[in-house]
Amino acid sequence: MAAMFTCCLGCCGDGGSGHIPLKEMPTVQLDTHHMGTDVVIVKSGRRICGTGGCLANAPLHQNKSYFEFKIQSTGVWGIGVATQKVNLNQVPMGRDTNSLVLRHDGSVYHNNEEKNRLPANSLPQEGDIVGITYDHVELNLYLNGKNMHCPASGIRGTVYPVVYVDDSAILDCQFSDFYHTAPQGFEKILFEQQIF
Repeated sequence: MAAMFTCCLGCCGDGGSGHIPLKEMPTVQLDTHHMGTDVVIVKSGRRICGTGGCLANAPLHQNKSYFEFKIQSTGVWGIGVATQKVNLNQVPMGRDTNSLVLRHDGSVYHNNEEKNRLPANSLPQEGDIVGITYDHVELNLYLNGKNMHCPASGIRGTVYPVVYVDDSAILDCQFSDFYHTAPQGFEKILFEQQIF
């Protein structure tokens, strides 16, 4: 009996502690494998500068996603969602079916068509936080926590958060620990294994 008990303890592989190490969940951040050639990503995958675009490393699988961008330095920029087919060297985005983005001038573009526009007195400035909700049909925008009532739709397929910069713009991405509370029913981006 004692021999069987010892065998069971010894067979656990770690000296018998009985604990199975859990894999650390990956962090949602900008993906250096999916960025333009003149893009620079710093601050642990949270800040973009240079020229071009970058996708986040997690697709929006869940029903209702929320994420934010802080404008650290103004210039030419855009934020939204895109498929992996988007041209990350082309600025501005929104010229084809592979991206749906808010541009720095307040216009929301998809397939080279203006889908909506922020109110003229609500253009994001340096230091502002732009929040984005996406529910697989509609993208909505929030400025410093306030709903801009500026919905846009049209993109199809698996999409990722996307950001592009040019002309000295610097943006920080916030995929968790938000500056503003996510709108009701929306939550941070989850990796597929976290959903189930």
